[in-house]
Amino acid sequence: MKASLPHKQKGAAAIEFALVFIIFFAVFYGIVSYCVPLLLMQSFNRSTAEAVRRSVALDPATPGYAAALTTLATTELGNQLTWIPPALNFNVATDATVAFSNGLLTVSIHYPSNKIGAVIPFLNLPGVGQVPNLPATLTASSSLQF
Repeated sequence: MKASLPHKQKGAAAIEFALVFIIFFAVFYGIVSYCVPLLLMQSFNRSTAEAVRRSVALDPATPGYAAALTTLATTELGNQLTWIPPALNFNVATDATVAFSNGLLTVSIHYPSNKIGAVIPFLNLPGVGQVPNLPATLTASSSLQF
């Protein structure tokens, strides 16, 4: 009896590559697309804390203390976040609030996550859903009681 020769598997490598590539791309895209929001959140948390920390240096005897305090915190917040690229449309005047009332200084950032879509498009992956799946607003806040 003759042993039958194995049939050639033409195109099997291409099919395997296509299946593995889809999985690889989904994982890679997930990593990259979540890095930007996480970097922004880290920066927002650090910048609000730094704005509050720097505001402590202002002398309470300064005339117009409340206004000077909020101006100093807003300026510091803007200085801390100058690295954000213009494509992300971050604006300290509209995305951040600095409030001082009853001896409590609060610095907050409320950044709409749909602005990130201008840089990293949101994908709807079958079985996974939207990537990156973010809350409507990225929020960071720091406060200090004087």
